[in-house]
Amino acid sequence: MGNNLTAKILNWFGNENVSMPWRNESDVYKIWLSEIMLQQTKIETAIPYYKCWIKRFPTLFDVASATEDEVLKYWEGLGYYARVRNFRNACKDVVKNYRGVIPNNKDFIRLKGVGDYIDAAVRSIAYKIPLPVIDGNVKRVISRILMLKKIPDKCINQIRAFLYMQISKSRPGDFNQGLMDLGRLICKPQNPLCSKCPISKNCLAFVNNSVNKYPIKKKKVKIPHYIFGAGLIWKNNELLISKRNSDSMLGGLWEFPGGKKDSSESIENCIKRKIKKKLNIAITIHKKLKSVKHSYSHFQMTLYAYHCKYKGGSPKAIECANFKWISPEEINSLAFHKANHKLFNQIPAKNPCI
Repeated sequence: MGNNLTAKILNWFGNENVSMPWRNESDVYKIWLSEIMLQQTKIETAIPYYKCWIKRFPTLFDVASATEDEVLKYWEGLGYYARVRNFRNACKDVVKNYRGVIPNNKDFIRLKGVGDYIDAAVRSIAYKIPLPVIDGNVKRVISRILMLKKIPDKCINQIRAFLYMQISKSRPGDFNQGLMDLGRLICKPQNPLCSKCPISKNCLAFVNNSVNKYPIKKKKVKIPHYIFGAGLIWKNNELLISKRNSDSMLGGLWEFPGGKKDSSESIENCIKRKIKKKLNIAITIHKKLKSVKHSYSHFQMTLYAYHCKYKGGSPKAIECANFKWISPEEINSLAFHKANHKLFNQIPAKNPCI
């Protein structure tokens, strides 16, 4: 199989020439950024974010000197926000400890947010170091080539060992990108295009007419559904918002304060309780704004939002990172999570509780 498979992948990749704004890029910062964005995000989704980001942050020095709020705003909607917080911290580390030069050795993986995938992708593309990438597409392709009898996550060592034998020593970045493109465009999860695959003769699953049996799939786990309440707390014509703790889900984003409802309480009592715990203030519930549904990777939610009147107490950031009073016009200048975005078009310009 060896060099024959490698040559076929490189030849296919060269002929396919899939256009992306970061392809054929020599700036290691831009390669790194693209790989961060592409983690758990589709290419067509990432491209406009990438272009917008590069206009505002053309170098890693610009990222390092930006505030957390600013980088989160430019990332808003891409999800998995720990990626951008880690990326900002890593850029600051590179500026401080490496004089702005992204390391090409094992120091790179020690940077915040750089794991095995990012390390292999960036250093193979930018520095031509033969480190194989393993993402979902690669796992699927290799599971079919080798007819792996277990789910890919339980065969990582076998997959990695195989890739180390196959990866091109002179063009490791092209090999990695070609293999990922192959999984995305040809070796699809459903209805793979085997007739167009350049390595079908190297694929045991294809040779044995059993492509659709691989990779072995995990058992599906039922995703839970939760009820959340949120309060739009008005004082005069301003709203009180809170910032999520950096170590929490959606960390660093702003939101209308609230939280998950206990099964035994009403949504109104949930909102009062959560706001008291987070900000140490008392409110009165005025009226319902709307309810919205939203899905995350590991749970679904229904969010009930109510207009609330500030009653008393000095706000304190107890179970949140920060808080501030803003006018409704300022909402679009800050980074909020998507569930809150679904409320924006219903928020009035003036206090409805008066």
